[in-house]
Amino acid sequence: MQSHLYRKASPHKPSPYLISKLRKYEEIHRRCGPNTRDYDKSMKKIVSSKNNGAATKCKYIIWNTANGLGNQMISIAATFLYAILTDRVLLVKFNKDKHGLFCEPFLNSTWILPQKSPFSSWNEHNTETYQTMLDKDRASNSKKGLPSVLFINLQFSFENPEKYFHCDHSQDLLRKIPMLILRSDQYYVPSMFMNPFFNLEIANMFPERDIIFHHLGRYLFHPSNDAWELISSYYQAHLASASERIGLQIRVFNAATTPKQAIMNLVLSCTLQQKILPEVDLKTSVSSAGKNMTTVKAVLVASLHKEYGDNLRSMYLKKATVSGEVIEVYQPSHEGKQKFNDNGHNLKAWTDMYLLSLSDVLVTTSLSTFGYVAQGLGNLKPWLLYRLVGNHSGDFPRCERDFSTEPCFHMPPKHYCNGEPMNDIVSSFPNLRECKDLRFGVKLAAVNGSM
Repeated sequence: MQSHLYRKASPHKPSPYLISKLRKYEEIHRRCGPNTRDYDKSMKKIVSSKNNGAATKCKYIIWNTANGLGNQMISIAATFLYAILTDRVLLVKFNKDKHGLFCEPFLNSTWILPQKSPFSSWNEHNTETYQTMLDKDRASNSKKGLPSVLFINLQFSFENPEKYFHCDHSQDLLRKIPMLILRSDQYYVPSMFMNPFFNLEIANMFPERDIIFHHLGRYLFHPSNDAWELISSYYQAHLASASERIGLQIRVFNAATTPKQAIMNLVLSCTLQQKILPEVDLKTSVSSAGKNMTTVKAVLVASLHKEYGDNLRSMYLKKATVSGEVIEVYQPSHEGKQKFNDNGHNLKAWTDMYLLSLSDVLVTTSLSTFGYVAQGLGNLKPWLLYRLVGNHSGDFPRCERDFSTEPCFHMPPKHYCNGEPMNDIVSSFPNLRECKDLRFGVKLAAVNGSM
């Protein structure tokens, strides 16, 4: 109810077709969601005919957790879009580590899979898998014998076989299965653009192709009251009065092999060269220059490691800036390492992501889904910090401006539906471009007049 007071109004208005699709989905969710008669009937029928197929009034997709909170949020958004496109009800399996993070997104209903649901413990070990279904289909070329429940793994892996999830034939098979259980840590929306039917629907829903997560993220992910108290109080105390807010997200993928000073040098090289932050005046202390300083820029540092916020703060406390601006540096949390299945850790991560999304300028770390969430919610094209591995100091760009607010899909298909290698995915699908932060990743971009 208060978030609009903190966030800039989006210049991107949802299309009438998207609004109509959301209203249709909400009606399906109200009718078929948990604690309804149709839900109880459908679940009973699916359970009783687990391996024999079943025609039910309602169809479902259960999202299962994988990886960290950033990965989870981008994959939930992708799965929600898939649910809209296939007339399924999205249910999320939230463990205790995500309790109290988000508001319920659908009025008078819940998207949380009930704890007592028989499907809360089903996975690839006790139900048929998508890969098994494809193997059977290739062997028999028959749609008979499809299960009522199917497990799909779309989690990132270098070893997984080609999914063919984007193909018409695969979707035709899935359409006949009332219950899908999905595990994913990917923003797989670009693969839906490779399906002709999905492509047409998404194009009508999102005339601006490069803001899909922006719309879906703002629709789905609203902080709970507890999370909002942390966000709003921190914002009011440290960020509200600043002339400009700069978000700086620093992800260290391997702290043991990457010197902290190398990362700090990278951050400073990027922010100073791109004039995101001002140079310091080595001859003038803050105390002697303070009377002339009027413009205040607040830097919000989001990192597991407190050294980066401390170093930046110390730099601007000791010396005045050549521009005369006051630079204030804040870091809400510094957990030391990423923690999984930890509610307090996730609450801090969600707070940091949301605060970053309120920035005027955003700098993120390449490949970080944490940054993807912030840039999408905030409608920000970030400056991408080069991902340091070890103590590199070669001739590479310290950072580059991204061309889209969309998350990068790290695991795009490698083959066309006929099995031929997809050597140049970008030339085949004009709405897709190679990610700046991952050579073999793809993301949606503005094409043919779409801004």
